[in-house]
Amino acid sequence: MSKLRRLIDLPGVRDLEDKALMQPRYADADARSTYPEIDEVSRALFGLTQDEADDVTRPEGWDRIERKPVRDQVIAFEAEGWDVTDDRRRPLRMFDHFAPQLWLALRGVAGELPFQAEADPDEAVYSSLAADAAKFRRDRR
Repeated sequence: MSKLRRLIDLPGVRDLEDKALMQPRYADADARSTYPEIDEVSRALFGLTQDEADDVTRPEGWDRIERKPVRDQVIAFEAEGWDVTDDRRRPLRMFDHFAPQLWLALRGVAGELPFQAEADPDEAVYSSLAADAAKFRRDRR
């Protein structure tokens, strides 16, 4: 199974998450009018803001996933290869500000997914070698 991409690791998201921890108002639904950096991060990551995402016409058969309970969305995002939780596996405080854009981009309806560099194929080899060396040292004891 491939590694999940983490929303919190995208540029600007962790900073907003930290701000929401210190000032819970950041996570409020209407916070974007007070804190323009939320829309700036959204546009930089997905090519559209939440308001623009809300205005996008959904295709026929759209399941309204962005309106389902957060826990259901967390599970659905994981099935799509995305982790939208914090380091303690709780949904991000800023989740509601980015979920619609991420759903639209994931499904190819609007916006875009942030660039992700291809994994270094040598990294898997080095990781495997390190695991083999650790096993060899354990077995020799």
